[in-house]
Amino acid sequence: MIKVVVVDDHAVVREGLSLLVAGEEDFDLCAAADSGEHAVAAVAQHCPDVVLMDLAMPGIGGIEATRQICESSDAAVVVLTTFGESERVLAALDAGAVGYLLKDSQPARLIAGIRSAATGGSPLDPRVARALIDARQARPTSSPRLTDKQQEVLDLVARGLSNRLIARQLGISEKT
Repeated sequence: MIKVVVVDDHAVVREGLSLLVAGEEDFDLCAAADSGEHAVAAVAQHCPDVVLMDLAMPGIGGIEATRQICESSDAAVVVLTTFGESERVLAALDAGAVGYLLKDSQPARLIAGIRSAATGGSPLDPRVARALIDARQARPTSSPRLTDKQQEVLDLVARGLSNRLIARQLGISEKT
């Protein structure tokens, strides 16, 4: 049996997810929590295999709750949220989440994601994966190049010259 804790501050979402999880023969819904604080306590009490974690909650949000859960247990945290921006994904993964799914996913994808996380996998919504790839490709791969004049100023700064001396040596105003 895969023991699951569902965490969402919206009652209708939490109840719907709970019914979905409880309907699977190989799942044991051991708790449903409405906040990050309650999630941390539920994990400590029930020792689940997987935690479905919402991000945007009052009090301790999903990222901090994920961090606390991952530091104190072996539960695999799968974020389930409406936010697919690369910054949020990276923050959740940095906190220890093993997966990131979106709330508009098909129920079968969510169930498969829970099973994957329980067996050491990392379920990732394809749209989230695309956002991460796009963000990575948009970043410059190397440092920006300095102009010859900027490099000359940098060399003089590295030699310990003051702004006034640098300006004199280069024949420019100190403000420049």
